Amino acid sequence: MQASILIADDHPLILKGLTDFLKEKEYTLVGSAVNGKEAFELIESLKPDIAILDIQMPFLTGLEIAKKCQHLKLPTKIILITFEKDQTIYNQAKTLEIYGYVLKEFALVEIENCITAVLKGNSYFSPELIEYLEINEAHEELGLLTPSEKEVLRLIAQNKTAKEIGDILFTSSRTVEKHKSHIIKKLDLESKGGSLVLFAKENEQFLDKNT
Repeated sequence: MQASILIADDHPLILKGLTDFLKEKEYTLVGSAVNGKEAFELIESLKPDIAILDIQMPFLTGLEIAKKCQHLKLPTKIILITFEKDQTIYNQAKTLEIYGYVLKEFALVEIENCITAVLKGNSYFSPELIEYLEINEAHEELGLLTPSEKEVLRLIAQNKTAKEIGDILFTSSRTVEKHKSHIIKKLDLESKGGSLVLFAKENEQFLDKNT
């Protein structure tokens, strides 16, 4: 049996685009709404398998609907669609155990994969969103470091030893080790093994002297 789906968006073109797409893919569309109040009432009465909701809608936002559904223990799995690449909204979505978070500019490309994942009980978040948030997070973490510490980290990413870094920066290897210790503490990294090297390599693109 096909999954039952409800959609809600206050933008007529996006609502029509999603409706046409889901019908074309032969999903069972049980209803659509143009505001949050309508959407929640339909979810409550129809209890569809999935509700695809715009985050920003009149009366109730997608997040507020998700909160009500969670409180009432409704079985409907929520997928949010939005233009927002926002860490706070993303964190709220995770807290509310929302199954999907799809960026509108990729909605028609990703929604089918998202529905498939959600029906299997898996969550789906737009890869572009995750990448954007990870980049922002990396920038925030690196903002805790002094220019000298960033330079040490940049050279660690290039596999330089403490002695080689000391020679390049005209300082002692002992000072370099102190910098490394401070970096580990500030970034809350594990002091054992290669956690510092791994972090440096993963964020090398943000450590360029010109960025």
